[in-house]
Amino acid sequence: MNLKIYTCALGLLSVTYSAQIKDTLAEKMLIYQLPNGGWGKQLEDKSVVNYSLPIDKNLLRKIKSTGDDHATIDNNATSREINSLIKAYATTKNPEYLKAAEKGINYLLLMQYENGGFPQYYPNTGLYRKQVTYNDNAMINALTVLYNAAEGKNNFDVISSSLKEKSKIAVQKGIGCILKTQVVQKGNPSIWADQYHEITLQPDKARAFEPVSLATGESVGIIRFLMQQPVTPEIEKSIKAAVAWFKQNKIEGYSYNVTKQNGKAVRVLAEDKNSVIWARFYDIHTNKPLFGDRDGSVKYNYNEVSEERRNGYSWFGDFAEKLLAKEYPKWLEKNKLIE
Repeated sequence: MNLKIYTCALGLLSVTYSAQIKDTLAEKMLIYQLPNGGWGKQLEDKSVVNYSLPIDKNLLRKIKSTGDDHATIDNNATSREINSLIKAYATTKNPEYLKAAEKGINYLLLMQYENGGFPQYYPNTGLYRKQVTYNDNAMINALTVLYNAAEGKNNFDVISSSLKEKSKIAVQKGIGCILKTQVVQKGNPSIWADQYHEITLQPDKARAFEPVSLATGESVGIIRFLMQQPVTPEIEKSIKAAVAWFKQNKIEGYSYNVTKQNGKAVRVLAEDKNSVIWARFYDIHTNKPLFGDRDGSVKYNYNEVSEERRNGYSWFGDFAEKLLAKEYPKWLEKNKLIE
């Protein structure tokens, strides 16, 4: 056989073989993908999606009976799967993984509001699911996937050119929404709320213990996303104002720790002169730390929160510590900006 033909034949065999390589996790994600392209965090019987479980006939039946109303970006759902499938495709070149990832990206594009925001669920609009949702980094996770798709980063360079262009537009709309929803206090931008009304873009409440408030953990995620973008005057102003808010509203001299007692989590706020923390939520007008309870009440004293909610929810954390100490100064230096 001619050496050139032989080499080409080997190459063809190699491509064919590599296309058949399968990734165990990716294969499961293909099965769990919903018809509209998204993924759920729960199945129709409310059991949590768990990729470590073997898929037997009973589980397969539950997966296949789970409908589009379960599609969400909450708890890393959909963004987690798209990222994993893109990673699996980079290793295996299995076209099914890329196809599923692109279907997932199309789902994210479909669910985005014209104002640039993302609901927690789509097409399910029940309760707070239709609100523009930063909670648990839902919107930022979705925008990060689209940013990677638009810029061809983190193995997303394999995405179709059409999806790249659509993703670029979606990212810009998302940034516009972020800038519009930064809460302004007496003329000064502060940080962001957990969720917003999908039409008015005014801060809104979600679960009973998640009142209208400023949300520190999610706001740090928003700032980090903005710091990835090319600097514009609007983005620079937004980041600097949010960082200034974090500096002004830190809680010095306290630590917040979780211990186990009789197998249950016990969260303790204690004096610690070497520690700096932030509350999970702050009053949207006064910047006082606030705490929600199961009955929908709002408390300003942590010790007044019911024991179940006090230990069942994380109310404090060192959310902005790394941002202030390392990431923000590095961003200023990289972009030759002064504080």
